[in-house]
Amino acid sequence: MAMIPMQGTYTAFVGQRRLASGTAGDVALAVKRATQSLDQPIIIFDDGTGRSIDFDLRGDDREVLARLAKLAPPPSEEAEAPAEPRGRGRPKLGVVAREVTLLPRHWEWLNAQAGGASVALRKLVDEARRASGDKDRERQARDAAYHFMSTIAGNLPQFEEASRALFADDRRRFTGLIADWPTDIRDHIVKLAYSDRA
Repeated sequence: MAMIPMQGTYTAFVGQRRLASGTAGDVALAVKRATQSLDQPIIIFDDGTGRSIDFDLRGDDREVLARLAKLAPPPSEEAEAPAEPRGRGRPKLGVVAREVTLLPRHWEWLNAQAGGASVALRKLVDEARRASGDKDRERQARDAAYHFMSTIAGNLPQFEEASRALFADDRRRFTGLIADWPTDIRDHIVKLAYSDRA
């Protein structure tokens, strides 16, 4: 089973109705209780990616939560001590040595920079993250909205046109095209696509 980030949010749908939204534990327990009285399928979505995800709901609440906790990645995967002998880098600071393949002219330029290649690479990466941060977040939000939308609303009217408007970043047209969709679906798609740009 895939790693489940416990700090993320999840949303469960029963048909076209939102059942629960919140942490992995909250949603898993709500779905577990609902499956006892519902005979409809329930789909759980990872709000960060918009993709459906399965939780193992066997056993009592404590067992369900314990399994979810085991599937969560450790707080600092990269800072963990490696199983092999300590190599280069500063693991206590979160610095990890990895291989980078560059052409000789790139290495020459990096080595000529103040602080050397490592410092120059870190500065370049930080600068690129700052420069493209908003675009990266917008792309991730759009992709999450599309994944959710295609799973739960792929057969709704004007799905194709709405998808094109979403990828064209035409918010007015997009919200107009999905205005008649079921309220919970429509609201969740808009939240995934545009909540960081409200």
